[in-house]
Amino acid sequence: MVILLLALIVLGPEKLPEAIRRFARVYGEIRKMSTGFQSEFKTAFDEPLRELRETAQLTKDAVMKPLQENPTPPVVADASEAEPPQKDTES
Repeated sequence: MVILLLALIVLGPEKLPEAIRRFARVYGEIRKMSTGFQSEFKTAFDEPLRELRETAQLTKDAVMKPLQENPTPPVVADASEAEPPQKDTES
């Protein structure tokens, strides 16, 4: 509202309608360009992202399938192979 009042004061009542039409055209063109850019961006990145997701899923399946089919118990270190605790040499 303030901007419209300021425009009326600066441009005057004769030039204001044409200025509003010009602004509307420019705004419409900017929106078209923005929509086009978004569409191009989505098109350019949609396929590579889909392929990346598929590769990640295939990798996950390849890793998880053997683990689900043949679950192995956790490896526990043999106590006889462990190093004896260090003795405190402070006297």
